[in-house]
Amino acid sequence: MTKKLRRREILIFGASAAGSLLLKSCTPPNATTNSPSPSAPPTASSPTATTGDGIKVGILHSSSGTMAISENSVIDAEKLAIDEINQAGGVLGKQIIPIVEDGASDPNIFNEKAKKLIDQDKVATVFGCWTSSSRKAVLETFKSKKHMLWYPVQYEGQECSENVFYTGAAPNQQIEPSVDWLLKTYPGKPFFLVGSDYVFPQTANSIIKAQLAAKGGKVVGEEYIKLGDNEVSSVIAKIKTALPNGGVIYNSLNGSTNVAFFKALQGAGMTAEKYPSMSVSIAEEEVKAIGPQYLKGHFAAWNYFQTVDTPASKKFVAAFKAKYGADRVVNDPMEAAYTMVYLWKQAVEKAKTYEDLAKVRAAAIGQSFEAPNGRVVMNANHHISKIVRIGKVRDDGLFEIVNSTPTAVAPQPWNQYVAATKGYACDWSDPKKGEKFKKA
Repeated sequence: MTKKLRRREILIFGASAAGSLLLKSCTPPNATTNSPSPSAPPTASSPTATTGDGIKVGILHSSSGTMAISENSVIDAEKLAIDEINQAGGVLGKQIIPIVEDGASDPNIFNEKAKKLIDQDKVATVFGCWTSSSRKAVLETFKSKKHMLWYPVQYEGQECSENVFYTGAAPNQQIEPSVDWLLKTYPGKPFFLVGSDYVFPQTANSIIKAQLAAKGGKVVGEEYIKLGDNEVSSVIAKIKTALPNGGVIYNSLNGSTNVAFFKALQGAGMTAEKYPSMSVSIAEEEVKAIGPQYLKGHFAAWNYFQTVDTPASKKFVAAFKAKYGADRVVNDPMEAAYTMVYLWKQAVEKAKTYEDLAKVRAAAIGQSFEAPNGRVVMNANHHISKIVRIGKVRDDGLFEIVNSTPTAVAPQPWNQYVAATKGYACDWSDPKKGEKFKKA
């Protein structure tokens, strides 16, 4: 039974026995880690501060809990960018000092740590979050304190905050193109939607259903699994019953649940040939953890894969492996995290200040960067234009790129398939438009 989106999500995640085996060290190398402490009283704005000749920035991700399987690598990518920038002279002549906090896969803890970073550590900005539950948990904090969050992960859209810069994909840069590709590649095949039980999969699936309805596609089932839950047998049985002759599985599961799901899928004899899946939260890191033998032939939609053949991509891959080990892989959220640190740096340099956050926000619009996925541009809606790619899992756990857009796709945070937001856009360069306005 499909669960309705709750008015308020409070997810307490715990890593399962299977998932815990996959989690990396709780503290990334060379991190500055602070223990939990009470947050300062809310203020309209918290001034930033330096330590010596350094500029403090917050890194806020899950280095423990069910999401650590994905988020630890994002921390590594952000620290790589910081190290590169520091080695090149820093920002405005100052070194960047990362203050790393663990959101512990718990939205409440994310919000506590966000307040600490802003009020106590007085960071210049925060790079953070993965799940939409964690991002939404901190939104009001960043708004009330007029602070700045850089968010690196693809998400469900239907949001456009003045206080957030989104460097992951909006739905029209991942979900919608992947559905279009599936309809062309598997014409007439029905869809079964499966995802984790929180805001991103639920909102994403509402978009997918609206898109399929508009284009003649068919959904025969929709199921959600609690984040971190590895009991998937009942969902596998429902998929097999709903798709007796095969069909497309659209997968928005997150975290360690993917391990159990794909092993069970294979165990049930549901091969990629008959039951091809499209994932929007499985990338190279997750394939390596799950095992490529369980994912070979399945698909994922992202803007970046390690196999992207560009000079910037090769440089990124080489630098990451040199710093963290030749056996490591890179993926889309890591690339978006790496890119956003550079975009923030460029915005600060244009603004000639890291303390006046209003000036930094204004300066960020229009910034471009030769990212590993291709040239990106920060739009007035605080999202970046980027190439869309579909990848197929190979024997070695990397992705064969089977489809890509010829040029970067402009982001649309307000979905154009959903009736309530059709025709709306966002523009933070114009105060009369801002978060949401009706296009002429």
